[in-house]
Amino acid sequence: EMLGEWVGSRPVASSVLFMGIYTAAVALSLPAASVLTIFAGFLFGWIHGGLMVLVAATLGATILFLAARSGFGNLLKDKLGARAEAFAEGFRKDAFGYLLVLRLAPVFPFFLVNIAPAFFNVKTRDYVLATALGILPATFAFAWLGEGVGSVLDAAKASGSAPSVSQLVTPQITIAFASLAVVAAIPLVIKRL
Repeated sequence: EMLGEWVGSRPVASSVLFMGIYTAAVALSLPAASVLTIFAGFLFGWIHGGLMVLVAATLGATILFLAARSGFGNLLKDKLGARAEAFAEGFRKDAFGYLLVLRLAPVFPFFLVNIAPAFFNVKTRDYVLATALGILPATFAFAWLGEGVGSVLDAAKASGSAPSVSQLVTPQITIAFASLAVVAAIPLVIKRL
């Protein structure tokens, strides 16, 4: 509750702080993206939170991508290991399209998809655009879920009762889970195509 009030009273500062934390989490490959995205929807609403996550995640991934192209590249390439060959052919054929598919259908861990393109001469512009477009569906689905949880907590507070599991079945949360199911089905559709 105090955090929500702080965010409400300092929208610019809280947005910048949140985006900084999110960018750092992605750049450092911390496994917190989904939780932070839900939290963004909870604190800022699904549109504002989703847009902040979209920018911060793309920025964090780009920082890691550029680091992989720099002196840190050899250290990061060692982490890529044997999977490098799996990426090589896709990036040679159509770097933008292949990266977009990897973002839409997270077959490989996000960390690997962040650094692999650096070793296959993917243009930074293509990397940024494919990353932003590829993470868009899941970003807004998770942010919508966060806003839905927030609405349940707000309703419980307004009624003076503690939140219960039965209150979680709202149209907003149902739509959020349906959206997440659609996002989860994207890899299957891509495989068929």
